[in-house]
Amino acid sequence: MTPPDRLRALLAQPGLIVMPAVWDGISAKLAAEAGYGTAFLSGSCVAASRLGGPDLDLVSFGEMFDSFTMVRNAAPDTLVLADGDHGYGNAMNVQRTVQAYGRAGAAAVLIEDKITPRALTAAGKPCLPREEARMKIRAAVEAAKESGVLVLARTDCRPTQGIDEAVARIALFAEEGADILFLDSPADEDEIRRGIAAAGGKPCFCVLSPGAPRATPSRTEAEALGYRIATYPTGMLSPAIAGMKAGLAALLRGEAEASAALPPAELRETLGYGSYDRAAKRFIVPG
Repeated sequence: MTPPDRLRALLAQPGLIVMPAVWDGISAKLAAEAGYGTAFLSGSCVAASRLGGPDLDLVSFGEMFDSFTMVRNAAPDTLVLADGDHGYGNAMNVQRTVQAYGRAGAAAVLIEDKITPRALTAAGKPCLPREEARMKIRAAVEAAKESGVLVLARTDCRPTQGIDEAVARIALFAEEGADILFLDSPADEDEIRRGIAAAGGKPCFCVLSPGAPRATPSRTEAEALGYRIATYPTGMLSPAIAGMKAGLAALLRGEAEASAALPPAELRETLGYGSYDRAAKRFIVPG
């Protein structure tokens, strides 16, 4: 089965699919080894990793696609939902983005309706007019037919245009053939229910990391509300940053490593030195 077919089969089963947010080889490998069969290639995590900064539309398609390649190489069996952001331009750019991810083995690709480049402020996400947004999703769905990759259609318009417009867009994107729907930044459970109802039975996606100005239900609550996929963009990123800060603080104190550091043997095994040696044995020339 192809990655999109495997994800469709997974979505046909009951329950909430939890996708850790990954950004490179080691994050993808650790998620897979922890037992997760799916992962979200998060634009915010890639921005943090590559730019050392926030996700403010500065990461290019080339950088995201390179990160996707790292993730796929490190965890080839993982079903990856790729963050296609705004498609990196107009509807034709959207088609190129969706086709590239589909050909490369993504299970699904996210396309959203925000305007880019955004205004020179970190606040808010102005969005395209409704019909322009519709054409982007139409272009994505058309391009997805080549590989079968699923299209996740996201609207960011709730904070700037209100819940009625956001719900209308979810219904419109579902009508256009999007496979998964994502209404970002619902204010409360009532808005969550409205968004899920507007999807017309198609699976809905949510972000459950704390800290953002949105309703953030628990995993159990999210499943009860009807969500089918949940991701945690800060779930690995925040502890990783905390660990690096702890390591640097230990060095500043004159110590060799932080108290939470992995024992050397465990670190080597996690990185794969042992598996490398086992695989390479077949090619060693005797004597």
